[in-house]
Amino acid sequence: MKLITFAGPPSAGKTSTAVKTAECLMREGFKVGAVKFDCISTLDDEHYRKRGIPVLTGIAANLCPDHYFANNIQDCVAWGLSENLDFLFSESAGLCNRCSPHIKGVKALCVIDCLSGVATPKKIGPMLLFADLVIITKGDIVSQAEREVFAFRVCQANRKAQALFVNGLTGQGTFELARYLKDAPETATTEHANVRFALPAALCSYCLGETRIGPDYVTASVLHRKIEIPRSDHG
Repeated sequence: MKLITFAGPPSAGKTSTAVKTAECLMREGFKVGAVKFDCISTLDDEHYRKRGIPVLTGIAANLCPDHYFANNIQDCVAWGLSENLDFLFSESAGLCNRCSPHIKGVKALCVIDCLSGVATPKKIGPMLLFADLVIITKGDIVSQAEREVFAFRVCQANRKAQALFVNGLTGQGTFELARYLKDAPETATTEHANVRFALPAALCSYCLGETRIGPDYVTASVLHRKIEIPRSDHG
């Protein structure tokens, strides 16, 4: 089974891209499944089900979604193998630009949209920096010049990755994406695998449910890091 990770900011078009790509593969006789990781709730799983794509839903709730992903992806892989899937798409929550749900040896995609601004590729962080392929969506809404500048900025942020324009509504570009994914390596297990970039550091008292503010309520941890406050010239 080929495991594929889809990462990217919220509303970039991850689900639409994944669904249209899955449909391309299914028309060729491949069996595709998905797992949708999210923070509070999701309706994206319904988009998969409506198209006959088996899907798991993982809600991280008050946990860091990347930690939740790392703790659960092996069970998802085992599920995919039990379903005899040819492809398993793992779609992340895209909560923040620190997230990076990419695994070494697993094909990694980052979905980013043109409407987010030309400075965005540099801000996305590990999700884009460690991707094998960057999928650029909503290119039909901007000018050709804006598309070229945006693609250039993507290449500046990740010089090793390929870039592909995809329209999640019409499916344009997903045939090329499906063909690209056919060369993905097989994944029998993620046990003992490594993520491509260290997950957000934890644990602090707020990670564990503390709500009160102040030094008396903060436990010592790797997250206990003071913000730099510039000194005032007025004393």
